Amino acid sequence: MDLAREEPINDLEADEMERQPLGDTPLRERHVYRTQYQGMVRQKAYIFDGCGNFYNKEWDLAEGRGNEFCWYHVELPKGNEKLAQSAQYLISVLCPPLKLQDILSLVSNGPFCGHVDGALVFRVNSPGPPSSEFTFRIAARVTENSVITVSLGRVPRLGFSQIGQSLLSEIPRVESPSSPGSEQKEGAGIVIREHVLEFLLTMNHSEEADNPVPKSVSNLVVHIVDTHVDHLQDVLTKLEMDLDSVELQLDKGGFALKKQMLDDRRFPKMHLDLQRLLQVIAHGEQVFPRVKEKCSSKHWFASEDINSLEELIGRLRRLKDNVGFIANRVTAIQAGLDSWQAEQINRKLYYLSFLSIIFLPLSIITGVFGMNVGGVPWTGQNAPELRDGFRNVMMLCLAMLLLVLLCFCFPALYSRVAAWQRNRAVGRSWSLNRKSFLKRTIQNGAVQDRGGYLRI
Repeated sequence: MDLAREEPINDLEADEMERQPLGDTPLRERHVYRTQYQGMVRQKAYIFDGCGNFYNKEWDLAEGRGNEFCWYHVELPKGNEKLAQSAQYLISVLCPPLKLQDILSLVSNGPFCGHVDGALVFRVNSPGPPSSEFTFRIAARVTENSVITVSLGRVPRLGFSQIGQSLLSEIPRVESPSSPGSEQKEGAGIVIREHVLEFLLTMNHSEEADNPVPKSVSNLVVHIVDTHVDHLQDVLTKLEMDLDSVELQLDKGGFALKKQMLDDRRFPKMHLDLQRLLQVIAHGEQVFPRVKEKCSSKHWFASEDINSLEELIGRLRRLKDNVGFIANRVTAIQAGLDSWQAEQINRKLYYLSFLSIIFLPLSIITGVFGMNVGGVPWTGQNAPELRDGFRNVMMLCLAMLLLVLLCFCFPALYSRVAAWQRNRAVGRSWSLNRKSFLKRTIQNGAVQDRGGYLRI
């Protein structure tokens, strides 16, 4: 099967993929290039001039020249595809010039950092289901003049866009009830609806339009790692906000809400998501220090970017601590729900016990007068040979009752007797020690002078 990529189908698309300087005409859109899996894989290609400008370029996987460097990004679909299908996507867009070992090093699961075919390759790919929100995959192949990255789904703030399109640079205005649109400029402000504001509150970073343009490959590598850490922080912030909302609902909710959360296994699922997120952070703690170590030996990797990588590693560790705190909160809430459920079960058992107490006398009466022995009162059994049967059975039952009560009361009686014997022994020992002490310290009716101190 020919997995080579397809070329642009007409001259118009070829003209659109030519580089466009952003000095006067900034980039307005990201182009999606046609491959065999059209519509499944998103591709972005940029070239940087090393002076703070970037351009669109065609998808040729060529390296930059001089101070120029290129960046090729592949965005895999976030669906239920198998890992082999993801590998086929990468083969269709990256081969040639990449080889099979390059593809496997980018798409495989687990942490990795090393040199493959002369290029530095690192990846932080979690092995969870691709459709999960807590499955993260980011991989990069770095050379002196080019960077190739692969991500699962969209990574916020990873790309670059026009500065004038930044929503954060606008002056906001309070939304009026009559404004139907999500964003409508009226007067000197822009209207932002509530759901858009809630989304912005979950972001711990600026928009793509506010990204500083990298001037070297080392700046670009730091930017890729930074966006990955920001993505983890965004997911954790959203999870923490959801947890706050659930806690508020539990405080206000009643029996039905708590039972629904227990039936849905809401908090065990949340705890599982936190463990997946913790696994991704642990992979980053393994990979990024090795990336910093290997990049420090490169002459084209700036020293200030090494320090930036160290700061990002510190952020990742603090993020791990925050995940632990949230996991403890989830465990505490689940323990509270389990306690509430146990209380409800105990209350139902109490009602059942109360009903059994009501019907216990009736059971005793029917059991006593239903015995098939002679001498039962009010039954007309006056035969002399059967007269003592009922009395003998009742005496046997009384003896068994006393034996059972003794078995139940014996541990308590034994503990009380043992405690009394211990207290008596302690009191006797204290009395003997006191008498011995007085005998040693008092001689001939007077206390010995020992400088104001008594020997104990």
